[in-house]
Amino acid sequence: VVAQGRNVSVNGAAVPEGRPYLHKGLGVTWPGDWVAVASSLGVRVAWDGQLAVTVTAEPELRGGTWGLCGTYTDDPAGERHPAGASPATCTPQMSPPSLSPLPDDLVLPDGDVAASAAAFGNAWKVP
Repeated sequence: VVAQGRNVSVNGAAVPEGRPYLHKGLGVTWPGDWVAVASSLGVRVAWDGQLAVTVTAEPELRGGTWGLCGTYTDDPAGERHPAGASPATCTPQMSPPSLSPLPDDLVLPDGDVAASAAAFGNAWKVP
């Protein structure tokens, strides 16, 4: 899924704005000014088309996530969403620059720790 503003495409095919899309466990909807993508894997991503992103993970994914939203383990030191939330919702963020990174901040896809927030963010980009 690629989204630029309110233009969304799935596997290269445009999804008409405002028209729901459902195919092989992937759904695209248009709640208000947002675009939402949900998968049968239990993850939902909503985007305002500009800057705000919300990621929601179902409880069965507890402890099986990592990246921008943390590990979903109910460890307040490593979470980016409210502990005990069911399902969990996070808004990707980093700890303030003046603080030391939290235990699972800056962990790269290969498990190493990034040297900077920029390197961390760039490592999680989807081509």
